[in-house]
Amino acid sequence: MVVKAPQQDWGYVPVRSGAYMFWWLYLADHPTSNYTQLPLILWLQGGPGASGCGYGNFEEIGPLDTSLNPRNTSWVKEASLLFVDNPVGTGFSYVTDGGAYAKDVAMVASDMMVLLKQFLNSKPELQYTPFYIFSESYGGKMAAAISLALYKDIQAGSIKCNFGGVALGDSWISPIDSVLSWGPYLYSISLLDEQGLKRVQESANDVQNAINKGQYELATDLWSKAENVIEENTDNVNFYNILTKDSLMAKKQFMENERFPNRLLGQLFQRHLLPFRKDRLYDLMNGPIRKKLQIIPDDVTWGGQSGEVFSSMAGDFMKPVIDIVDELLYANVNVTVYNGQLDLIVDTVGQERWVEKLKWPKLKYFKDLKWTPLHMCAECTDTMAFYKSYENFNFYWILRAGHMVPSDQGVMALKMLKMIIGK
Repeated sequence: MVVKAPQQDWGYVPVRSGAYMFWWLYLADHPTSNYTQLPLILWLQGGPGASGCGYGNFEEIGPLDTSLNPRNTSWVKEASLLFVDNPVGTGFSYVTDGGAYAKDVAMVASDMMVLLKQFLNSKPELQYTPFYIFSESYGGKMAAAISLALYKDIQAGSIKCNFGGVALGDSWISPIDSVLSWGPYLYSISLLDEQGLKRVQESANDVQNAINKGQYELATDLWSKAENVIEENTDNVNFYNILTKDSLMAKKQFMENERFPNRLLGQLFQRHLLPFRKDRLYDLMNGPIRKKLQIIPDDVTWGGQSGEVFSSMAGDFMKPVIDIVDELLYANVNVTVYNGQLDLIVDTVGQERWVEKLKWPKLKYFKDLKWTPLHMCAECTDTMAFYKSYENFNFYWILRAGHMVPSDQGVMALKMLKMIIGK
């Protein structure tokens, strides 16, 4: 007889002095298996400063949508889900000291290890279930660093965890490879003319020059300028899905209380954080959900510190972490890359380019493989995705999806999940 497990749990972990991280767990709701027989998935949102407990939960893979209706494609059907508002200051996580915000992915990884150790010690039955990290956007950059820190702590015996691998979704692993591919990609699909292509490439080259000189904060500003050039020459293409229009830069919601070192960083926040703070989601998290959780401090507003999170990481935005992915592959950690066909901010062309830079000696065998089409059923003819897999490296090309793959193609994302966790 299958014992029905408690459905949810949540709490705070003090990860450093003045820094408190919020987590929310959903136990797997499978018709025939107990949650201890199924994997545990940690979901990491991007930004940095976007809330996994909010956006990833209610807009992508959690059991309920923003109207609190059941989601048919929720991942909780196949695994337990652990959402964490990460880095500190994101979502319901908060700091009481303005100097406690994370500055780079090394600090982010260190904070997450504090949380994971306390979490797994408090729930020892989950120490033995396969544990996977799934991520999106900047969350992928953080996921790579967290995965390496987790692997090293497992080897050192300082944490008990059955680590199954990491999945990097539309991930900001090598920012410059995305930036340099924007122009050719948009030109190839008739969203830029030759003059526009020239201007975008000039802007991208400016970003490259700053990175070559190690001027990463300047590169972040120039990245914002390059995005402005793209919007001016494409009639405001949406960076998250090229088939839709982007009106975010014309809106000022949630901006009045934000403070940024310069205008360009403020524009980046508006373009890349505001999509995760939609009116319905904002009202849900600061209304019914806050009331349900009952542990959120009175002076903490969901998303209230995301501007500071974003600004504090400005020097880290444009730094690549390809070397970390290489370390994971060398350590035989399972690494999956997946990307939406219609994404621009992290376009698939850019993803393929940084994969080409991997020093993993088995990459040549992966490259020699022909990709395999994926359909939703044996009788289905529509191609939903392609994938290639060699030993501990996998790549999924998800068709008709933008930056948020589970939101755009929920059925395909669930199928991919099952393949990755071996269901």
